[in-house]
Amino acid sequence: MALWRYIPPLVAPGTVQMAIDAWLLDRHLAGDPPSLRFYTWSPPALSLGYHQRRIPPHWHDLTWNGTAIDLVRRPTGGRGVLHWGDLTYALVMSPPSENRKQAYRQVCQFLVEGWRSLGVELDYGSAGRGYIGNPDCFSTATAADLVLTTGTKWIGSAQLWRSRALLQHGSIQLAPDRDLFARVFGTQLYREGAVCVEIPRAIAALKAAASRCFDATFVDRPLTKTEWNAIGDLKNSVSLGTFERTEGQET
Repeated sequence: MALWRYIPPLVAPGTVQMAIDAWLLDRHLAGDPPSLRFYTWSPPALSLGYHQRRIPPHWHDLTWNGTAIDLVRRPTGGRGVLHWGDLTYALVMSPPSENRKQAYRQVCQFLVEGWRSLGVELDYGSAGRGYIGNPDCFSTATAADLVLTTGTKWIGSAQLWRSRALLQHGSIQLAPDRDLFARVFGTQLYREGAVCVEIPRAIAALKAAASRCFDATFVDRPLTKTEWNAIGDLKNSVSLGTFERTEGQET
């Protein structure tokens, strides 16, 4: 079995979480072992795809219960994801296949098997390209998303390939706040068939499934002080950047 690094769950702002993911990808390219981690976001945040430039004007001034909602850029593609009440996973590894669609399905197998062990069946979405003009990632489910049997989108994921290293991370919508979602996206969140699973139980099931699917032995290794310093140097690269205050299609 291959040795993987497992970083214990972290609660942190979005810029920190995205900087960690980007740093782990750099470290794998430099020869570090594959890694897996799970995390949550505080304060609430909207993560935006790397190429996403046009967003609704009110996203720049969002607050929730007196706290500003962070805007942060992901190193991966896709559209806006609201992070509050969700669980995010991230893994960094060598691509299991040179075919990107095939590699995505191979990586996602641990999500399918992990949730199946909890009694939740998942399948892939089927939306066409009409989703592109919508800034909300969870409004439609493409072939790159995992949905419940009711069609409810449960997990939205994105990838970044860099040479021989792959970062895949995604949001699992465990207990999203419906009111906040409506305020951000102006629509109601579709949740038919959704189940309530506590975060520690979900992590345990997904970690066990990842061990089976990737033939991995996980070694718990929290981030060190030296590593935190290196991660801090990357925070600016995942900050807001420039976004147009207009509705529109990703560019």
